[in-house]
Amino acid sequence: METSLSSLITAAEAGDSSAPDALFAALYSELHRLARHELARGGPAATLGATSLLHEAYLDISRRERLAFPDRSRFMAYAARVMRGLIIDYARRRQAQKRGGGFEFTSLTSAAVERQADGEELARLSDALDELAAVEPALAQVVDLKFFCGFTLLEIAEMQSVTERTVQRHWDKARIYLHRSLRDAKLA
Repeated sequence: METSLSSLITAAEAGDSSAPDALFAALYSELHRLARHELARGGPAATLGATSLLHEAYLDISRRERLAFPDRSRFMAYAARVMRGLIIDYARRRQAQKRGGGFEFTSLTSAAVERQADGEELARLSDALDELAAVEPALAQVVDLKFFCGFTLLEIAEMQSVTERTVQRHWDKARIYLHRSLRDAKLA
């Protein structure tokens, strides 16, 4: 399957207009699992479904021109970032509505308060991850694949053709960086 994915990626990069659709179809079940994983982590997007998120991500990716994905891991990491961005945008719109952008009558429960905090924390995490990607793209890719895509360290190592220990070091460095960034953001 990896060979056919590589040929589809190459065809898409070469400008074959049918290749992106074929690539999406080939990865649909894995992308749907990724969308469910993102939503489970996202909390505030409770009314957003995995299929809707996946289709929105597909529309977003298909609108962009000249994307280059040399391998499956980079495509999956990119798809995870697109889904993360869509969930965060959705959470921010809901927060704006709750702060006067529209009327919404709800009963206040502890679960609702926790979901709101999770949405704000997810946005801070996204900002910190964007900063990390600017400084150390390899570390940010490991976070996208592990945290957002749900891959194991061994799976990531196989995708990137490196040792599991290398991926573990990248994961540890990224966690330290993100922890410090989130802590500093709370203090500010």
